[in-house]
Amino acid sequence: MAEFFWPKGGWGRAAQYVRHRLHRLPDSPEKIARGIFAGVFTTFTPFYGLHFLVAAALAVIMRGNVLAALLATFFGNPLTYVPIGVIAMKTGYFLLGEPGRSDDHIARSLGGKFMDAGDALKNNVVAMFNDQTADWHSLTIFYDEVFFPYLIGGIVPGLIAALVCYFLSVPLIRAYQKRRSGAIKAKLAALKAKGKRQVEARQKSD
Repeated sequence: MAEFFWPKGGWGRAAQYVRHRLHRLPDSPEKIARGIFAGVFTTFTPFYGLHFLVAAALAVIMRGNVLAALLATFFGNPLTYVPIGVIAMKTGYFLLGEPGRSDDHIARSLGGKFMDAGDALKNNVVAMFNDQTADWHSLTIFYDEVFFPYLIGGIVPGLIAALVCYFLSVPLIRAYQKRRSGAIKAKLAALKAKGKRQVEARQKSD
C-alpha cells in the first residue's frame, strides 16, 4: 500500500522512467504524442479502474500509440488525483449551474464517495444472486452529485492538459529520436571501422 502512494525511488524517478519509455517507443513523434494526449485526457475522467481501457480506446480512435496512452495515464496518480478531481468537480458544478462546494469539502469527500459507490454497486450485483434487495438510490445520488459533474467538468481541463502535453511532447520526442538515431549510426560506423582495421591487420600478418 505504501509503495502504491510512494513507489521505490519516489514519483520523480517513476516519472523519469515513464518519460524514458515514451521517448524510446518505435513510432512517429506525432503518433506517440496522440497516445499521450489520450492518456492524459483519460486521467480527468471519473472512470477509475478503467483508465487503461479508456485510454487505449481513445488512442485507437485517434490513431495514436496505444502503449504511449497507457504510460501517459500515470499523469494521474495518488499525488495528482485529488487536485484533478477538485478541478473537474468545480468546473462541472459551474458548467451545470449547480451550487459550488469548497475545495476542501470536495477533496475530503471525493475518495469516500467513490468507494461508497463501489461498495453499493458490488452489493447490488451480489443481491442479484441471493435474497437481498438491491438499492440503487445511493448510486443515483452519486451519479447526480458526483459522477456526472465530474464527467462534464473534466472535459475542459482534460483537453487543456492533454493539448499542452501533446505540443510539448512532439518536439521533445523528435529531438530525442534524432539524437538516438545519430548515436546508433555513429556506433555502427565505429564498429564497421573497427572491423575493417581488424581485417587489414590480419591481411598484413598473413
